[in-house]
Order: sequence, then structure tokens, then C-alpha cells
Amino acid sequence: MLRENLFYRVRRYAKLSFAYIVLTTVAISCLFPLWWMFVSALKTRSTIFSDFSLWPAHPHWENFYYAWTKGGFGTYFLNSVLYTVTVVFFIVLFSSWAAYAFSRLEFPFKNFLYLLLIASMMIPIPGAFIALFVLLKMLGLINTRIGYILPQINAGLAFAIFLLRTFFDKLPRDLEDAARIDGCSRLGIWWHVVMPLARPALAVVIIFNTLMVWNEYLLALLVLQDKSKMPLTRGLMVFQGVHLIDYPLLMAGMTITVIPVILVYLLMQRHIIKGITAGALTGQ
Repeated sequence: MLRENLFYRVRRYAKLSFAYIVLTTVAISCLFPLWWMFVSALKTRSTIFSDFSLWPAHPHWENFYYAWTKGGFGTYFLNSVLYTVTVVFFIVLFSSWAAYAFSRLEFPFKNFLYLLLIASMMIPIPGAFIALFVLLKMLGLINTRIGYILPQINAGLAFAIFLLRTFFDKLPRDLEDAARIDGCSRLGIWWHVVMPLARPALAVVIIFNTLMVWNEYLLALLVLQDKSKMPLTRGLMVFQGVHLIDYPLLMAGMTITVIPVILVYLLMQRHIIKGITAGALTGQ
């Protein structure tokens, strides 16, 4: 009996050790390109292709300053922050209103409108570029910030409404009834009761749309031509065209582009699984 228990314990530890080795290898393979990009940003033109060390002997931190100032990445960065904050804010606001209405209110063609909204998730933004460009041109929104922001808000609403409605459907109605008895309006119930309970789902909406807006490139390529209005991803390609030979500055610009996304993910990664799991459980 003792030998059998020992055998099972050894086999269990062997499986765990193998799993940890595999996961560690995968993690290193994913993180190493990011580390190499950052290290390359600290080198010079003469050493970037000859120095293969994991850390340069004489790091050149000024490359980030030159990329931020001469490369225009300061402007691109602020533009990306503006676009991301604006788009995510209005997606959360509009999707939470719509999801709450679909979940709690009764109105004509409710189910048809919801299915029509969900069906729009099958149409990616590039699939509607021609119609979108013609519409934005007719409205005079080409090469404008609002012309870049509005399509992204529209693109993120369907998924956000779907996720939030699934979450709202299974929230206990007793709390809403108690708030209504206390004199709370529909808007007050949405703000004071529903939104605090929906934090896990809201975190997922915020994270997914933050990554979507921050990494968006094709729409910026279609709509924006003025450098002062370009986000980081679009500005990076312009920067690459101008500084194609200066690879350290190019790597510094790419690092500036990637760091905010990594920080957002590290700060909120626990909410991703928690929110998706909560949405799945409430949808049963």
C-alpha cells in the first residue's frame, strides 16, 4: 500500500514537473522577442547586428527620448490614449444601457433587434471598408478624429452588449425591486445596483476593447492622413518609413507601443478569466 501511494505521488510530481517545464518553455518563447526588442532599443546602429548579448554593455537610453521627440511618438502616444479612453468609455456606457434594456425592458421587436445586433458581429470592419469610407467622406469625416472614433465604437458595441446582457439576465431582481421600493429610478438602479454587480463582465469589455483600439491599424490607415492625428500603430509605420535604417530608434518606438498594452494586461489579467467564467455561469 505504501509503495502504491509512493508510486502515485511520484507519477503526479512527474506530470506536474513536465507541465511546468512545457509552460515555462512556452512563456520564455513568447517573452523573449519582447525582451530582444527592448534590448535592441538600447543599442546603436553599429552594435545592433553585432552585439547578441542579452543586455548591452553600454545601454543607450537616449534612443527612447529621440523616438519620443524626433520620431513624433509623443504625439502618437497621446493620440492613442485619447482614442482608447474615448472609445472604451462610450462602448461601456452605450452597451451597458442597451444590455440592461434588452435584459429588463419589454419593447416591440426586442428579440429581432437583439439577433440583428448579434449578427453584425460576423461582419468585421475591413468587410465594410468601402461603404464606411463612402459614408465618412459624404459626412466630411475623413482625416478627422471623430471619423476614426465612431466606427470603433460601433465595432465594439455588439460583443459588449452580448456579454453584458448574458450577465444581466441572471442578476438577482430582488435587489432591483428593493431599490425601486426605496424610490430609485431605472437610471439609478442601473448605476447603483447593476453596474457594481457587473464589474467582472465590465472588466472583460474594457480589456478587450482597450486592446482592440490600441492595436487598431487598418481603420487608421483608411481614415487618417494627418500625422498629428495618427495613433501609435499608424505612426509606427510612418516612423519606420522615415527611420528604416535606424533600427535602435525603430525598436524604441515599438517598445513604446507595446509597453502600455502589457501593463494593462498585467494589471487586469485576473479579471479576464473571472469575467468570462461569470458570464458563462450566468448564461447557463
